[in-house]
Amino acid sequence: GGDPTAFKLPRPLLHSGDLDFSFAGLKTAVLTQVKKLGPALDDPQAPARADLAASTQAAIVEVLVKKSLAALDATGLKRLVVAGGVGANRALRSQLDAACVRRGVRVHYPELHLCTDNGAMIALAAALRVQAGAAQPVRDYAFDVRARWPLDAACFE
Repeated sequence: GGDPTAFKLPRPLLHSGDLDFSFAGLKTAVLTQVKKLGPALDDPQAPARADLAASTQAAIVEVLVKKSLAALDATGLKRLVVAGGVGANRALRSQLDAACVRRGVRVHYPELHLCTDNGAMIALAAALRVQAGAAQPVRDYAFDVRARWPLDAACFE
């Protein structure tokens, strides 16, 4: 219910010329605003709280929509699939729907109850790999941390 234009927040990597995105700079900008506003955010009904939330959502949605459209342009594809928890966001759905209609692109979303956090989807994918015999689970819970982990790479080493 807040004003999405109340705070001028960055749109990280929006004009990077590639399909990468990161919200680290946005997160820092929001934290800076939280510190500036201080006690003004203590009340859950505070207008500044709703405005900051709406402004943050607007920044994220803008980046996701523009990067998604850039991906469609780069690939020439005419279908877009949105997955993960973000697929439940009404503002994202609305803006993607409008942009895709203008471009003659079909966009697909899971039903709301299936818009699950990506961590849960990765866990399911790992469980299915183990069940299919494509990987063996380990009990020490040790794994390498990788910033970019190709989906076709082994889950368990």
